[in-house]
Formats: sequence, C-alpha cells, structure tokens
Amino acid sequence: MTVLTLSPARQKFWQIAHTADAELSIDHLLEGALAIAWEENPRMDLGHYRSLLDRMVSDLEPRLAAIAYPLKKVQAINQYLFTELGFQGNDHNYYDPLNSFINHVLDRRLGIPLTLSLIYMIIGDRLGFPIEGISFPGHFIIRPQHPDLEIFIDPYNKGEILFPEDCAAKLSQLYGEVVVLQPEYLAPVGIRRILDRLLNNLKMIYLRRREPDKALAAIERSLMLHPDIPTQWRDRGLICYQLDRYTEARIDLENYMKAAPYADDRPIIGRLIAEMDQEN
Repeated sequence: MTVLTLSPARQKFWQIAHTADAELSIDHLLEGALAIAWEENPRMDLGHYRSLLDRMVSDLEPRLAAIAYPLKKVQAINQYLFTELGFQGNDHNYYDPLNSFINHVLDRRLGIPLTLSLIYMIIGDRLGFPIEGISFPGHFIIRPQHPDLEIFIDPYNKGEILFPEDCAAKLSQLYGEVVVLQPEYLAPVGIRRILDRLLNNLKMIYLRRREPDKALAAIERSLMLHPDIPTQWRDRGLICYQLDRYTEARIDLENYMKAAPYADDRPIIGRLIAEMDQEN
C-alpha cells in the first residue's frame, strides 16, 4: 500500500507521523488529533473545529492580557473552560470512544484526561502561555512552561492545581496502594508520544468492545508514529489472524518472535504460527 492509496484522513496522519520530532509543534498535535477523528467521521468539517478553538482563544485573549501573574492566568483559563463552557471528565462513560475524538469532545464538552489536556494545551499555546503534557501513570496531566509556576494542572478534574505532593497522593489513589512518585512520572512528553497514547487508548477501547477492524486501524496509525514496536506487530498480527488475514498475521507474528526472543507469550504465538502452517 502506498501513501496515495490511503484515505485522505490517513494521508494527513501519515504526513504528521513522518515529521521530524524537532519540527513537531502544538499545531501538529491538533492536526493529528483532527486526522484521527476525521478517519472515524469522514464527513467531518475540520474547519469548523479549528474555528471553535480560534473562538475560544479570542474569548480568552483580552482576559489574559489584563493579568500579570501566571497563576491568575491558569485560574482564568480554568474559569472559562470548566465553569463557563462546562468542559468536564466523562465519569459516567469513561470508555466511550467518543471521549477520544477531539470533535466530539468539543461538541459534547466531555472527555478523558488526555483529550481535555490536549484542548488546554492548544489554547494555552495560542495565548502565548505554553503548556506541556505529562504522561502521568494511569492519568494525563499538564504543566505550564513558566519558570515562576511550579505546578501541574488536571483538566479532567476541572483544572485542579497540583503540587508534586498532590501528584504523589493522586498516584497512590489511582493504584489503591502507596506508590513512590518517581521523577520520570512527572517528565514532559512530546507530540509523537501524545498522539500514540491517544491511539493506544482507542485500540484498547475497541478491543474491549470487540471491534477488531477499528482496533486494527488504531494500531496501523500507531505504527506510523513508531514503526519498530514489537508488541504492536504482535497485536496487529493477532487481529489479522482473527480476521482470517493469515498472510499478514504470519508476517507480523514471525517478526514479533524474532524481535522478542524472551517474551512470555512466545509459546502461544508459536502455536498460532504452527496452526497457520497446517492450514496452508
């Protein structure tokens, strides 16, 4: 399959995935999220959602221009997004795939930590108040890139402001036991990893919902971002096997076996390959 045979949404994502990390920006994050949503909704009006975000930035610009202190800027953004517009985490249906598509998050004002953070980051960047993503274990939070503001923000919880000790408490709460906060848990992540996390969320949701074609589509785009992840080859191979696409399944599963010689699931994968050999 060549790039020209891909759908327009997939071509758009391919272009972003093949942009060098040093050149990836918040605009690429937005366009990548739009491309993911566009593939799910081929008739989607991308311009409409870009305009929605532009309007939100225009509403906030005069408010932030009059504020000198960075913490007050955060509070103004929180007031606008979570009180006035009513953005919130979807506690009632957390694993609804719509929570992972930026168009539906903007329409319904419901999302998961990652997509609500993504919107916050896009708006902050356009307001000249850059914010970086933090791939916190089991959650996603953000941090203003300001030397005088050593805080984290949790958009899923209406912009809750967190200090490192709060992050430690949240981590233990998420896992139901005391977990030591490691420095890497609060390290910033790049655009590529954020898009990959979004796709992996969709992959897991669709596997849980037994929608293998959509899970496969998420894996394929994830492999555009990171082509050399053996576990993704394995998962793509297993889905292809389930869909009776045995040639593709065999290639991926054999590549996985070569790349992961000590994996615990090698006996299972080996049996599947043997079964395909017998059928052929």
